[in-house]
Amino acid sequence: MSTNKFFVAPSPHDYSSNSVKKIMYGVIIAMLPAFAVSVYYFGLGALVTTLTAVVACLVFESLIQKFLLKGPVSIFDGSAIITGMLLAFNVPSNIPWWIVVFGSLFAIGVAKMPFGGLGNNPFNPALVGRVFLLLSYPVQMTSWPKPDKFNFTFSGYTDAVTGPTPLGALKTELSKGERTVSDILENGINSQDGLYQFPDYMQQMMGDLGGSLGEVSVIAILIGGLYMLLRKIITWHIPVTMLGTIFAFAGILHLANPDAYADPIFHLCTGGVMLGAVFMATDMVTSPMSPLGMIIFGIGIGMLTVIIRVFGVYPEGVSFAILIMNAFVPLINKGCKPKRFGEPKSTT
Repeated sequence: MSTNKFFVAPSPHDYSSNSVKKIMYGVIIAMLPAFAVSVYYFGLGALVTTLTAVVACLVFESLIQKFLLKGPVSIFDGSAIITGMLLAFNVPSNIPWWIVVFGSLFAIGVAKMPFGGLGNNPFNPALVGRVFLLLSYPVQMTSWPKPDKFNFTFSGYTDAVTGPTPLGALKTELSKGERTVSDILENGINSQDGLYQFPDYMQQMMGDLGGSLGEVSVIAILIGGLYMLLRKIITWHIPVTMLGTIFAFAGILHLANPDAYADPIFHLCTGGVMLGAVFMATDMVTSPMSPLGMIIFGIGIGMLTVIIRVFGVYPEGVSFAILIMNAFVPLINKGCKPKRFGEPKSTT
């Protein structure tokens, strides 16, 4: 009798020499350039916020596994560290530490562990934590500090000078119905702190603008994405289709009415588009399994992002778009299943 056995396990499934632990720590390495840029621009606040989120996620996951699930503690697989880093990347650097702890508890204790832990959660835990904080603490979650390079003083963290983000400033000014997009972007807006000038494309690429920690540098995020592609941690399907859809949809709107809609480059380089496309939409647990499913998933996120940004109340839509498409992943997987080996051809 053969002693070979087949074991059935939940996702993520990886058919290579990689292990879940190697993949998770590969993602952590890929996030380091964006983290370094956030520290450069936001100083002590970036360090405190990221370390608080990571430590809180590790502690909550270990306590839940040990005392509630009464199973083995697996916090060293790297998944809790990723959740903490991504949560930190989605909040302002000057946010109070106790709010970050609440967000970490919600991400781990509500969005991840009740479903069985790694491989079973239907929604991205960090994004669930971020949306929870946005709804619970809207003022703190929308008070964006201005870049203050290498400011590691405590006052620079607690009393950071805040200002609008490009997306928020543009949407607020357009809602008045008095100026065109080109006029706003070229001449700026009058804010409480004086004239706000919109960052140019180079500043947007480098990260010299207000926003959450992980949204600041397009170049740093793309470096991490390229690393994951070379390591085959992710594939091109979701990032390319998501970014391509945003570019195409925003481009059509801009061509139809350039006075009312920003150009597609502005949409790609501001807000959380790059962070979402590279690090959050590609989460193998909450994204489709087949290449066709990934393409559908990426297109859906791209369309929803532009719709929410342009026609919705919030100036940003990436988090909501990814979470909405996470809910459709089971249907996408069912409709895009590859043909089973040995399955006969359909006669119809």
